[in-house]
Amino acid sequence: MSYLEELIERVIKRNTGEPEFHQAVHEVLESLEPVLQRHPEYVTSGVAERLVEPERQIIFRVPWVDDTGKVQVNRGFRVEFNSAIGPYKGGMRFHPSVNLSIIKFLGFEQIFKNSLTGLPIGGGKGGSDFDPRGKSNAEVMRFCQSLMTELYRYLGADTDVPAGDIGVGVREIGYMFGQYKRIRNVYEGVLTGKGISWGGSVGRPEATGYGAAYFIQEMLKARGESLQGKTITISGYGNVGTYFIEKANQLGAKVVTIADESGYVYDPEGITGARLEFLMDLWCLYRSPARVYAEEFGLEWVKGKRPWEVPCDIAVPTATQNELGYDDALNLVNNGCICVAEAANMPCTEDAVNLLLEKDMLFGPAKAVNAGGVAVSALEMSQNSMRYSWTFEEVDAKLKNIMENIYKKSSQAAYEYGFRNNLVAGANIAGFKKVADAMLAQGIV
Repeated sequence: MSYLEELIERVIKRNTGEPEFHQAVHEVLESLEPVLQRHPEYVTSGVAERLVEPERQIIFRVPWVDDTGKVQVNRGFRVEFNSAIGPYKGGMRFHPSVNLSIIKFLGFEQIFKNSLTGLPIGGGKGGSDFDPRGKSNAEVMRFCQSLMTELYRYLGADTDVPAGDIGVGVREIGYMFGQYKRIRNVYEGVLTGKGISWGGSVGRPEATGYGAAYFIQEMLKARGESLQGKTITISGYGNVGTYFIEKANQLGAKVVTIADESGYVYDPEGITGARLEFLMDLWCLYRSPARVYAEEFGLEWVKGKRPWEVPCDIAVPTATQNELGYDDALNLVNNGCICVAEAANMPCTEDAVNLLLEKDMLFGPAKAVNAGGVAVSALEMSQNSMRYSWTFEEVDAKLKNIMENIYKKSSQAAYEYGFRNNLVAGANIAGFKKVADAMLAQGIV
């Protein structure tokens, strides 16, 4: 058994019942064998062993009172994974599925994603099993205030800076920020994704979706293609999905699906104009199911199925982990799809990824494709520190440059270490090396 195989086995034994975390660790570590052979100092200094163990794991209860006066109790999490290149940075997710395994997988991925941006931010993640759907604004506020009353002691502009994620938008960020400010009596950039009038950055809502489109454009360019005229299927329709559609439209593509856990909508004419305007608020503001879009525009609601059966040129999962499996990948291959890009966090199962790579399909891994959100979050941190703000055009130009550089780093690392055009391995290696070198320079900490 090799060194990395033994390490993966130890991770599984030490972190029982955490399949998502095991999957994320395996996906990264299996890419690193040629790197460790070339750099034995990473092995002797235990860099990989330290990387797979969070620097800090915080689990706490979140009691709050609903509108009927009944006390509810949720569980809160913050996993501060690695601070070798900067303060912990990663979103807060509010969703019933949230557990320690999911937060750890997200935090682990965040280490390498943040590294790829080239910005000085470490990896972390947090959240709660609280479900904001169906809750009043007052209930969401009371929950957020209770959560921050515990979490504040671990945060700081130079320590740990959370952002939004699934179920956490500007409303939730605002309630958490207000409580942090009340407790600490400081006005600092301790959260990103804030409203523009109180410290947020223009371009932050658009960043993940726009960034994914920029990355896909780079992937296609390497094969002499572009987004012009391409048909795209996506899954989610929240912040990432809607702004991805907007940018894809601008670049000449046509997005024909949205979906949720109950099914999907196929809109063969493409989601543009008034339809996109309607979609913008459907989840982000109203938390409404995807079938509402079908009902509004007289389209078929395909219940209980995923959008990956719809013929397309490009598939972009934008929702949640493991939403695109082996059979879905096979459907895409058989239907002539040429590119899959993960705009969500680890949305493709391991066997699906392996199939797509075997078929020499263009495949963009999550830690590269969806890094635009955290990149602009880091730009928001910079603006907060300077007490200054850039224009939308300036932020968008910086985002585009960052995404182009992420593609270049990932592609170059893949070729340098014998993985040809495997961007999964390339992104893992490029992200790992920067963090590993920083850890070596800082000693055994």
